Amino acid sequence: EMDFTPLIAQVWGTLCWLIPAAFLIGLLKSPWAKGHIGELLVRFVAHRQLDERTYRRLHNVTLSTPDGTTQIDHVFLSIYGIFVLETKNMGGWIFGGERQAQWTQRFKRRSFKFQNPLRQNYKHLKALEAALGISPEHLHSVISFIGGSTFKTEMPANVTQGGGFVRYIRSFQQPVFAEAQIEAMLQTLQRGRRAPTLATNREHVQNLKRRSDPTAERQCP
Repeated sequence: EMDFTPLIAQVWGTLCWLIPAAFLIGLLKSPWAKGHIGELLVRFVAHRQLDERTYRRLHNVTLSTPDGTTQIDHVFLSIYGIFVLETKNMGGWIFGGERQAQWTQRFKRRSFKFQNPLRQNYKHLKALEAALGISPEHLHSVISFIGGSTFKTEMPANVTQGGGFVRYIRSFQQPVFAEAQIEAMLQTLQRGRRAPTLATNREHVQNLKRRSDPTAERQCP
């Protein structure tokens, strides 16, 4: 009688490796992981190329708003203005215009619609404007696409690829704030932001779902 025990043990040993590997690959391809990887890459580039003494930085800033919360990927505070950076880790071809509500990500056989990131970032700017009590002209929206995507339509200067956001931020050279004002605004945001915890992120996701529910009650911002 043939003993299948060694064969079963070998198959089981292989499965014990394959299942976690497949899970890890699936996790890395998920929107959650792509978002976090994108934010980490932007942090790394900013750390290397933007002087921390000139550009004070905050990452993953969750602020309270009249209709719940808003979550900002990156904020850079400088005497030249406040730069609010939204990260998009996407591949494929990107089609979009400054005034279009929806942009398109296209691959060979399929395409996806996503919200115009400039519109998405506008809410972040308004939340910071309210929190800091500053003029909107000193707040600058910046979008950074990473992940190998290609723009197939002409994009405004503040929609960048890779490390292009650094060039855009550095293009502002006219001081509009004093150093003391930057320090005060930094302290205000540190005090006013929600703690960057899983509970905060979970609450924000629930707020997003509630806002997308057409039956939910609305509050005027």
